[in-house]
Amino acid sequence: MLHAQPGNETMSEAAAPGRLQDKIALVTGAGSGIGEACARAFAAHGAQVIVSDVRAEAGLAVAQDIGERAIFIALDVCDPEAWDAAVAEITQRFGGLDVLVNNAGTGTGGGIERETLADHHRVLDVNVTGVWSGIRQALPAFAARGGGSVINISSIDGLVGVEGLSTYVASKFAVTGLTRSLALELGARNIRVNSIHPGIIETPMVAKNTGKSMERLRKAVARQPIPRMGRPEEIAQAAVFFASDESSYCTGASLVVDGGHIAGPYRDPM
Repeated sequence: MLHAQPGNETMSEAAAPGRLQDKIALVTGAGSGIGEACARAFAAHGAQVIVSDVRAEAGLAVAQDIGERAIFIALDVCDPEAWDAAVAEITQRFGGLDVLVNNAGTGTGGGIERETLADHHRVLDVNVTGVWSGIRQALPAFAARGGGSVINISSIDGLVGVEGLSTYVASKFAVTGLTRSLALELGARNIRVNSIHPGIIETPMVAKNTGKSMERLRKAVARQPIPRMGRPEEIAQAAVFFASDESSYCTGASLVVDGGHIAGPYRDPM
């Protein structure tokens, strides 16, 4: 496994407000986008962050840039043995885990006839089995710290259907269902399980859209009550809330952060 060497604290990290002081937090898919924003926000609020990603170079760069409040552990969320190794190392180094952010995800589009069975399985493996495996394998690490908070990054597509994205939507609906079911199952162990449902966010995944797909996104955003794409940092602030003790009475909740995208029928732009 690769690890970041301790670096210099940034000014914001040195003056951390302490909302997550001394919490141990693992963020998957933290090499870019929402995961990276969560890792940076957690460290800024006083947490020790484990930056994980299947892309070693990207994840390591994020951990090194954050500084001494972060390390990097390579993690393929589809590999149960990788989860076991990561959780064992976190427990050995930090005594357990307080927060798990299941952010790693992937998707395909273009309609059911264009998707292959391999595409379908890959999306479900990463987006559903990866989340399930992470929570399951992390339970002993949570127990070692007396409980904790699981934050599953679902999507507004985990609450409403979207034409042409059947597999991705199915996977995110599954994350929503896992969140609510495991909130019921794990509450007695002092483990809270909540989900965040981002709308259209400026991430590398969204940036891959080109041509008609990007034009469709732009038109949809223009018709939202807040007519712009969201920023990864805005999702990260929601994650900070669920990771902190401020959300101690929240479990099984679905927090939508989407600029009003699914609040109701689209309005015409003014």
